Amino acid sequence: MFRPVVITPIVCALAAGAAAVSFARGSWLGVVWLLLAGLTSNMALSYARRARSAARAGAVGAAGACAGGGAAGGACGTCVKKVCA
Repeated sequence: MFRPVVITPIVCALAAGAAAVSFARGSWLGVVWLLLAGLTSNMALSYARRARSAARAGAVGAAGACAGGGAAGGACGTCVKKVCA
């Protein structure tokens, strides 16, 4: 099964193409295709943003753990830029 991150840009491109063809033929049905293209572009951006933030959160969780201590160490997994004492 495909992920929505992959499918939504494809559907957006197809809907934009269908809108262009509909308008070229003089049909007002292109308005519906244009609205569908706008909806799927927003969905694609949302899915991509969610995947990017999940990947970033996974990287912080894996690399941000302090080796030497709890709250007295300083960073304790919340900041990967600080060095734990």
